[in-house]
Amino acid sequence: MESLQRLVDSIDFIERHLDGDLQIEKIAKISCMSKFHFQRMFHMLTGFTVGEYIRNRRLTRAAEELVQSNSKVIDVALKYGYETPESFTKAFRNIHGITPSAARKKSQLLKAFPKLSFQIQIKGDVEMEYKIMEKEAFQVIGKGIQTSTVNGENNRNITAFWNESNNNGFSEALAKNCGPLGLIGVCADFNPQQENMTYFIGAEKQTETYPTEWQELEIPKATWAIFPVKGSMPVAMVKVWERIFSEWFPSTGYEHAEGPELEVYLSDGDPNSVDYYSEVWIPIIKK
Repeated sequence: MESLQRLVDSIDFIERHLDGDLQIEKIAKISCMSKFHFQRMFHMLTGFTVGEYIRNRRLTRAAEELVQSNSKVIDVALKYGYETPESFTKAFRNIHGITPSAARKKSQLLKAFPKLSFQIQIKGDVEMEYKIMEKEAFQVIGKGIQTSTVNGENNRNITAFWNESNNNGFSEALAKNCGPLGLIGVCADFNPQQENMTYFIGAEKQTETYPTEWQELEIPKATWAIFPVKGSMPVAMVKVWERIFSEWFPSTGYEHAEGPELEVYLSDGDPNSVDYYSEVWIPIIKK
């Protein structure tokens, strides 16, 4: 669990430098993780992107300072990383629902986002199955959507995308072109802050003939950690994702290789069944 302790150290560093220059590269270095792996682990464990967490903490501190001091709004804005009063006011209103000036008035409701803390526990009472496999690059065909990861928007959008695909015949049409991996959900193209991503529903390319509105996506050659998922969707899948980042990565010598992540739906059975089988594939490198 050493990596989780280092994550705690990175939270402490963020807290000490909320009024300074916080670069994700430096925060990740404190955690002894690559920038991508640190951001991915942080988001999976906390539900916040690193940038989202820093913004929330800074705006919490800013509200406290406006209420408890006579500091000018522009001075507070600059202190917490906003170059103009307008950008600060917009961000402040998005969080607190009122302007910075209004926050000075008595009896105004404000939101506080507490500093994160982790209770590090040694788990392992339930074994976690996985296998390591190398696979050459391959193409998938299908459709994708762009989605934000902020405030869990990606989870809502991906669920809606699957429901739409299952109801409009797309999943059925795609299944007719499936390779050995069946239907595949691909998490890819994370932006540098990991606050936006592409989610692609596809299948291994088996033909050169497919509808013109479908797209191709290349999955690079990688070493994959493959985790079986047993149970109804999406609950069973979510639990395995959580365990990968809270238990498996911290207890192994592997790190995320920054490539696309795969949800592999091999089974033709009922996704709502307790016996449904699927897999999570994550590209890895040895630290």
